[in-house]
Amino acid sequence: MKRTVFVVGLGLIGGSIALAIRKEHDVHIRGYDISGEQLKVALSLKVIDEATPSLREGVDGADLIIFATPVLKTEQLVQEIAQFPLKAGAIVTDVGSTKERIVNKAKHLQQKQVTFIGGHPMAGSHKSGVEAARPHLFENAFYILTSAEGTDVRAVIQLQNWLKGTKATFIELTASQHDRLAGAISHFPHVIAASLVHQIAKIEGEDPLVSRLAAGGFRDITRIASSNPTMWRDILLHNKDSLLQLLEGWSREMECVKAMIEEESGDAIFTYFQEAKDFRDGLPVRKKGAIPSFYDLFVDVPDHPGVISDVTGILAQNQISLTNIRILETREDIMGVLRLSFRSEEDRERAQIHLHQEMYDTYIL
Repeated sequence: MKRTVFVVGLGLIGGSIALAIRKEHDVHIRGYDISGEQLKVALSLKVIDEATPSLREGVDGADLIIFATPVLKTEQLVQEIAQFPLKAGAIVTDVGSTKERIVNKAKHLQQKQVTFIGGHPMAGSHKSGVEAARPHLFENAFYILTSAEGTDVRAVIQLQNWLKGTKATFIELTASQHDRLAGAISHFPHVIAASLVHQIAKIEGEDPLVSRLAAGGFRDITRIASSNPTMWRDILLHNKDSLLQLLEGWSREMECVKAMIEEESGDAIFTYFQEAKDFRDGLPVRKKGAIPSFYDLFVDVPDHPGVISDVTGILAQNQISLTNIRILETREDIMGVLRLSFRSEEDRERAQIHLHQEMYDTYIL
C-alpha cells in the first residue's frame, strides 16, 4: 500500500517539494490550498494525485504532512490539526523562514504520537505559483531542519529520507540558532533593501530625476525589496527579537561610518571598505544560500535590428533557458547592454561560452 503525503499550500515551494518526493518515492500525494485554481493546476501538472476539500480530510492517515504556507498561517494550522485524528508515527514539517515560534507551538503534537520537525529550504525563484514548481529547485541548496529537544533522531533521519529527492544539503540547527542566523543573512538584508527604496522614494519628492538614475545599479542591488509584502510582514513579526538586536547593531555600525566621514578619516574609510571587500570576496561561490542567487550575464550588443532575437536564438539553439531578460541601455549609435538571468550557474557558464563563440562580449558583475 502506498504511503500518503499531504502538502498544504501549493505554490512554488510546496509544489517543488511534492515533485522532489514523487521522484524518489512511490507515494500518493494529497494537496490542499485556499486557491481552487492552484489545486486545479497542481492536479493537471501531476504535482498532486488528489485535491482534498478540507484540512481534516487531508491529514487523515497521512504519513508525512508538509505546511508550505506563510509562517503565521502555519502557526495556526499546526494548532488546528491537533484537533483531528492523526496517524501515529507521522511526521509533520513546514518550510517557513522562521522556526522558534512554530517549533514551540507544535510541541503539543507529541501528545498525538506524531513528530514535528521544522524545515527551511533556502532556495527560491524569480517565479511563483505551482506552475513554476520544479523538483530540482533545491538542488545544492541548504535545507535547515530544526527539531524540539528530545526529538527521536530516527524521525529526523526519516524526514531526510523523505526529502532526499530535493538533493539539498541538510543542516540541523536549533530553532533559536536558525532564527538568529537567518535574521542576519536573509531577513535583515530585506529590511535594509526596503529602507533604501523608501529613502529614494522620499528624495524623489524633492527631485524626480532620482528615479531615472536609480533605474540601473540601484534597482539591481535592491531587487529583494520586491519580495512578497505579506510574507515579510509575517517573518518580521515572528523573528522580532533577532531583528531588533540586528537593528541596534546596525545603528551602531552606521554611527561608526558617520564618525569616519565627519572626521574625514581617509585611512579608516579605506580600511572599512577593504575589510568588507576581503570578507565578501571570501564567501563561498557556486553555493545556494539564504537569499536566492541571481545568475546574471551582461552582454554588450550593437545598435542593430534583430540583435536581441539573435542572442535569444543562440541560447535556444543550445537549449539554455532564460528566466529573465532586460535591456539596460540602448541608444542610437552606441552599444547596448542586455542583462540575461539564468536558473543556475551552469546555464550561465554555457551561455557565456556559446555567446563568445558568436563574437559577443559578455561579463559578470
